[in-house]
Amino acid sequence: GTDFNPAQAGFARELAAASGAGARLFDQSFAEFAARSDLPEFDFVGLHGVWSWISNANRAAVVEFLRRKLKPGGVLYISYNASPGWAAFAPIRQLMSDHARIMGAQGRGTVGRVDDAIAFAERLLAAGPLFARVHPEVAARVAKLKSLNRRYVAHEYFNRDWDPMPFSAMAEWLQPAKLAYAGSADPLDHVDVVNLTAAQQTFLQEIPDPLFRESARDLMVDRQFRRDYWVKGARRLSALERTERLRNQKIVLTTHRPDVTLKVKGAQGEASLAEAVYNPILDVLADHKPQSIGQIESGLKDKRINLPQTLQAALLLMGAGHCSPAQDEAAIAKAKTPAAKLNAHIIGKARGDGEIGCLASPLTGGGIALGRFPQLFLDALSQGRKPPSEWAGHVWRILQMQGQKIVKDGKTLETPEENQEELNRQAVMFQQKQLRILKELQIA
Repeated sequence: GTDFNPAQAGFARELAAASGAGARLFDQSFAEFAARSDLPEFDFVGLHGVWSWISNANRAAVVEFLRRKLKPGGVLYISYNASPGWAAFAPIRQLMSDHARIMGAQGRGTVGRVDDAIAFAERLLAAGPLFARVHPEVAARVAKLKSLNRRYVAHEYFNRDWDPMPFSAMAEWLQPAKLAYAGSADPLDHVDVVNLTAAQQTFLQEIPDPLFRESARDLMVDRQFRRDYWVKGARRLSALERTERLRNQKIVLTTHRPDVTLKVKGAQGEASLAEAVYNPILDVLADHKPQSIGQIESGLKDKRINLPQTLQAALLLMGAGHCSPAQDEAAIAKAKTPAAKLNAHIIGKARGDGEIGCLASPLTGGGIALGRFPQLFLDALSQGRKPPSEWAGHVWRILQMQGQKIVKDGKTLETPEENQEELNRQAVMFQQKQLRILKELQIA
C-alpha cells in the first residue's frame, strides 16, 4: 500500500510491524508506486477516501496501475463523492476553501484557517443570501462541520483537489482498465424497499442499461457518497451457483441481542423491520456464533421464513451495523496471531488516548468498534484481574497518572469517587454486554 503523507504511512508501518502480518507500506505518490518493478499482480485493490481528492493526473496513474496490475478476475473497491448529493453544498465548499487559501492567515495553521472559513460561511448565510433561501439545508451542514474532527474536515472539504462526480464519469474513467461494475459495497443499497418508493422502483426497472440505471438511481436517493466494487473480467454466476454460495455465507451478530432495535435508516428515512421475521433470525444469532444463511433458513422453516427473507434480513442487519460476514476457518486461523498482536499494540496505545476506536477480529476479518475504556478493561482482564471493580480501578490508575478525568454528559467528573463510580458502572456494562461477544469474535 501507499499514501503520500509520510506521517500516515509511518503510523501504518508501526501497526503493521506490531502485527507481524508482513504488510509492505510506502509513502510514494501513485505514479512512483505504480512504477515500482517489484509489485506483484493483485487480487484486490482498495481506494478509500482517495479518488475525489486527487488530481486528474493522479487518477490517470491509478487507472493505468489497475490496467497493468489488477489480475483478471480481480476486484477493485473504490469510494468517492457522488455529485447529486453535493450539488447544493459544492459552492459553499468552494467558498470556504477559497477563504482558507486567500483570506486565511498563515500563522493560524490549518485548524485555525478551517475554523475561520467555517465562521465566514456562517456569517454569509446569516446575511440571508438568496442561495440560502433556495437551499435551506446548507446552513445546517455548515453548522455540523463545527462538531467534526478538524483533520477530517480539512481533508474532506479543504483539499486542493475536490471533485464529486456522477457514476457515469466513474465508469468512463475505469473503462481503460477493463473494469465492470459489480455492485455497491453498502449492504443497504441492495434492499430497494428502504431506499425507493414503489413508483421509483418501477421507473428504474424499466431502464435496460445497468450503468445508466445507477446514474438515475443516484438522483432518486440524492447520493452523496458511493462505495462500489468493480471487477476485471466479470462473469455472472448461474442462479444455482449464486444460491449455493449465498447459502454457504456465514454471518455473526456483533451487537448485544437486547440492544438491537428493529429499525433501519435508508434513503426513504427510518423503516421498521417485521418482528415476525427479524426476532426469530436474531434469536438464532443470539449466541454470537457464525451461522450460514442456509443454516438460518433451515432452522426457521417452521416459522415460514424463506431464503429471500433471510437474505434481506442479513443485508439490513449488516447495513445497520448489527452483523458482519464471517470468514472461513482457514482465514480465521491465518489471521488469529497477527490480530492478537495488533490488538495488544492498540490496547497499549489506549493507555494514552482513545484515538484508535476499534480492534481486529480474526472471525470477521475486519475491525470491531470498541472505545478506550473497554479496551483498557480488556488490558486489565489480560493481567488476571477478574471482577469488574478491578478493571475500573486499573483504568482509574491510568487516568490519574496523566491527570485525566472522565467527561460524562458534557460535564467533567471532578472527584475520585465520581470517576470510580462511573468506571465501575461502565465495567459492569462491559461485562454484561460486550465481553462475551468479544470472546466469540476472538478478540478477548
